[in-house]
Amino acid sequence: MSHLQDAKTLVQAHYAALATATSDTVEDLLSERTAPDYIWRGVHPFNVQSGAKSAAHAFWRPFLKSFSSLQRREDIFFAAQDSLTDDSAIWTVSMGHLMGLFDAPFLNIPATRKIAMLRYAEFNRVQDGKIVETALFCDILHLMTQAGVGRFPNQTAAHLVQPGPRTHDGLLYDPQDAQAGPKTLALINRMIGAIDAANADPRALTPQQELQRDWHDNMIWWGPEGIGATYTIDRYIEQHQGPFRRHLSDRNFNGHLARVAEGNYGAFFGWPNLSLTNTDGFMGVPASDVRADMRVVDVYRRDGDKLAENWIFIDMLHFLKMQGVDVLGELAG
Repeated sequence: MSHLQDAKTLVQAHYAALATATSDTVEDLLSERTAPDYIWRGVHPFNVQSGAKSAAHAFWRPFLKSFSSLQRREDIFFAAQDSLTDDSAIWTVSMGHLMGLFDAPFLNIPATRKIAMLRYAEFNRVQDGKIVETALFCDILHLMTQAGVGRFPNQTAAHLVQPGPRTHDGLLYDPQDAQAGPKTLALINRMIGAIDAANADPRALTPQQELQRDWHDNMIWWGPEGIGATYTIDRYIEQHQGPFRRHLSDRNFNGHLARVAEGNYGAFFGWPNLSLTNTDGFMGVPASDVRADMRVVDVYRRDGDKLAENWIFIDMLHFLKMQGVDVLGELAG
C-alpha cells in the first residue's frame, strides 16, 4: 500500500509542477521527476518520444504556446500494480480535461480565444522514485469540434464535453479497500472475455445477453469524438457496438501494456489494442482491405457487481491515417 501512495504523491507533485510550466520551462520541469531513459507515448502526431526533452518538444511546448491559463481538471485518479506483469510495476491513472484559453493555433486547428477542454487520460509508470514511462491519450477530434472544424458531423452517438463519474468519487488520493480493486479487475477481465467469446461466436448470445452479464442497464459509454457518447445498453448497441461490429471485421486483439484497478475504478491501454479491417465503411471512410490499428484507453467505474461507466480514448488520427485519411493534413491544406 505504501508503494501505491508513494507513486500517487510523486505523480501529483509532477502535475503540480506542470501546472506552473511555460513553453520555456516545461522541459526542465518534466525532467525533475522523470528517469533518464523515460519513455513518453502520445496519440498521433506525437507518437513515441524518448526522454523528457523529446516529450516536451513534441507535445508540451506547442500545447503551452497555444493554450493559456491552463488547468488540469482531474476527474479520476488512482494507482495500482500492473496485473499483466510480475515485476511489481506500479501505474497511476489520471483522467479528465486539460482546460485553457485556446489562444493560438494547435496542430493547424484554428484558435478560438475561448475556453476549450482537451479530454485526456494519462498513465504513468513509477519505479525507484521516478516516472519511467508515460502514455498520454488526448482526443484531438473532440478539440476540433469545439473549434468549429468537426471532421465527423454524422457520428452515431453524441458530442459532449464529458463529465467525470456520476458518483463524484473518482479521485482516490488516499488508500483504498484492498479487496475492492481485485473485484473491479476481475469484472473487467470477465467483460474482456465476453468480447472475445462474442468475436469467436457472434451467435452464441444476443448483444443484450452479452452485455447484461457485466453491465448495468443504464450504463454510460463516454466514447471518443468520431463515435461519441451513448447511454443505456440498448442505445450503446444501436449507436456504437452494432456499427462497430458490422463495419469492422477481422478484429484481432493484440493485448494491453497495462491493466490496473484500485477501489471501484480500473483501466487499461494498449499500443495497439486492436488491428482490424474497415470492410463496410466506418466513420465515413470508404471500405478497404487495409489493416489498421486502434490504440485504446478504457477507464471503468464499477457499481456493485457490474460496470456502470466507461470512458474511452482511441487514437483516431492514427487509425484514420493508416487508411489514407490525414485529418491534420486536411486542416493544413
